[in-house]
Amino acid sequence: MGALGARIAAVLRAGDLVVLTGPLGAGKTTMTRGLGTALGARGQVSSPTFVLARTHPTTAGPDLVHVDAYRLSDPVELDDLDLDWDGSIVVVEWGRGMVDGVSDSVLDVEITRPTGGSDVDDDLDPDDVPDEPRRVVVTGTGPRWQHATL
Repeated sequence: MGALGARIAAVLRAGDLVVLTGPLGAGKTTMTRGLGTALGARGQVSSPTFVLARTHPTTAGPDLVHVDAYRLSDPVELDDLDLDWDGSIVVVEWGRGMVDGVSDSVLDVEITRPTGGSDVDDDLDPDDVPDEPRRVVVTGTGPRWQHATL
């Protein structure tokens, strides 16, 4: 999942919105960690479940804003976070249905894992997480992703 995050990072730029969907332990944070590493994000990229959002300046280019919308009840609460949507790369875990209308272009990443897969904490060191097959579907919508290739 980290390698896939790095691959996605190679095509991202300021103003991009990435929505990650999948069950607990699917690898959403691990993917974001790989994305952050590839972007040169400063600070540890970990699940922002309790702080809701973390901004990671990068060594070159736009900041990475990592949001966990799991505890938010409606899009208004997401709007209250006052995120820099246009000047940053924003990754929103659990964002489906919460970011509608924020951007006319969205990169949607849906992660599934086999039934019976272990519920592991996304904050674990990647070396401590057992390898399990995942199915990942990446769908770009809107003008930004019309001709993009991952």
